[in-house]
Amino acid sequence: MTAKILILNGHPDPVRKGLCHALADAYGAGAVEGGHEVRRLDIATLAFGFVHSQAEFEHGSAPTDIEAAQASIKWASHVVVIFPLWLGDVPAVLKAFLEQTLRPGFAYAYRPSGFPEMFLKGRSARIVVTMGMPALVYRWYFRAHGLKNLKRNILRFVGFSPVRDTMLGSVGTRSKEHIGRWFDDMKALGRRAA
Repeated sequence: MTAKILILNGHPDPVRKGLCHALADAYGAGAVEGGHEVRRLDIATLAFGFVHSQAEFEHGSAPTDIEAAQASIKWASHVVVIFPLWLGDVPAVLKAFLEQTLRPGFAYAYRPSGFPEMFLKGRSARIVVTMGMPALVYRWYFRAHGLKNLKRNILRFVGFSPVRDTMLGSVGTRSKEHIGRWFDDMKALGRRAA
């Protein structure tokens, strides 16, 4: 079955082509090999600012690049979010992108019950997070709080399901061979649209 895949590279550096960029390339290459349609957004290259108030979040108009990103999210059946762990969480530019993009009216609507009407149901997601610490330390000692927030309180809140994750730890000490296996794994996930 052919999937429509949107790859969101959440690394905040718009110039340097590092590990997150290469992982996005590998996932995209695998997806194309698997016969899937692929779109990609490198978030750091988009023009948008921070949301500064609840009124702006709920009623403000989205910047042009954000409107285009929303159209790609609507188009997608599967969204891949790739980012480096910064201070235990997503980088600020990725959080700002999510706040700009997943606004009420586009991603969900408030209901009197307190539970949202989810407008992005029918889409799955894969989160790929890189980090300097061992992935097991982040998952078990720190309880992966930033990853859990993105999974549960953001993506699932607006309807994404299932939301799976891949954590790649100790990135600064891995051999080229080990990182090469990560690229192979990303290609395999892309082929399966998983």
